Amino acid sequence: MNSRALTAEFIGTFALILLGAGAGARGVGGLVGVAFAHGLTVVAFAYAAGHLSGAHINPAVTAGMLMAKFIDLQTAIGYWIAQFLGGTLAAFVLAWLLSGVDPTAFPGAAGLGATTLAAGVTPAKGLVLEAILTFFLVNTVLHAAAAGRAKNLAGLAIGLTLVACILMGGPLTGASLNPARTLGPALATGNLADIWLYFVGPVLGGLSAAVLYAQLGGAEDA
Repeated sequence: MNSRALTAEFIGTFALILLGAGAGARGVGGLVGVAFAHGLTVVAFAYAAGHLSGAHINPAVTAGMLMAKFIDLQTAIGYWIAQFLGGTLAAFVLAWLLSGVDPTAFPGAAGLGATTLAAGVTPAKGLVLEAILTFFLVNTVLHAAAAGRAKNLAGLAIGLTLVACILMGGPLTGASLNPARTLGPALATGNLADIWLYFVGPVLGGLSAAVLYAQLGGAEDA
């Protein structure tokens, strides 16, 4: 197994949770700030580590890439382990960094950037929204990056897709689109409420994107 690829996935996911969840935990810039913190991190690692691992930094993206046959099962399992470890470590580092800091200094902040359902959003609605938004994200990854259609602009396309998804879904579900993004802060805060939907929804979305990708001809038209 490629240790450089696993290292890239670990560091990339660590950065996504530390910076993305950290922006939410500090409430800086509100929803727009959180969206761009995530999106810009994805853009940065797409260009910095894309040549090493593809810069999935998201188990749902890896699931979609596995279904679309861009990677094999052994690689996917390695990526999943690295992603969950990186995301969990980042959340606990973030918890340590913010310990003792007056939470009132950050208006609108969410506890360690944890993704939770807004009042009135049922688990069923949250599941469907997470699946749909992740579908959009993985669809962009497959067509823009994996199939090479966007060439050097692929990283930007993926990052901006994530920004758009968070701007829409953030107020409703936290717009995780990423099981590792949810698991770390959930463990660090001890709040595991509805955590299952943040696994099932994104994975369903990623797999659905891969199925559609195959139906549309996959990389044959690239």
